[in-house]
Amino acid sequence: MLLEGSCQCGAIRFRVRSAHPYPFNLCYCSICRKTGGGGGYAINLGADYESLEVEGDENRSVYHAVMREDGREEISPAQRSFCARCGTSLWLWDPRWPELVHPLASAIDTELPRPPECTHLMLADKPSWVEARIGPKDRQYDGYPEESLAEWHERLGLSRPD
Repeated sequence: MLLEGSCQCGAIRFRVRSAHPYPFNLCYCSICRKTGGGGGYAINLGADYESLEVEGDENRSVYHAVMREDGREEISPAQRSFCARCGTSLWLWDPRWPELVHPLASAIDTELPRPPECTHLMLADKPSWVEARIGPKDRQYDGYPEESLAEWHERLGLSRPD
């Protein structure tokens, strides 16, 4: 599926092909919440990095999250792209999986398909003010689930060949 997206001010527009366009993965980790979340979580999609086309790339900036665990700090190699003019979070690309790019559903302008179930992950990091709206078929994880974006789409027969 061809996805088209943009930042809020219009300085950056992008297109990317996705075989996994269902916005099902709600992440409550502090990084997603603070860099791109609304409602206390962020939703990333899966797409083909080589198909990414960007207009206005000169307005893009990149953030490498600070990972904190057991009193240690480490800089993530993942690049979180955002608009330097308006601050809109756009996508995440990680050199450990160079063929993938993860646009944020909130930056996509194309109508996305409604997921039949959701996966709520990193619930251990969810702040108390956030109400996780767990549906009857939804899955819940305190950390990361074993099932990938591609595996979720495949399990539910939702992968798209285009």
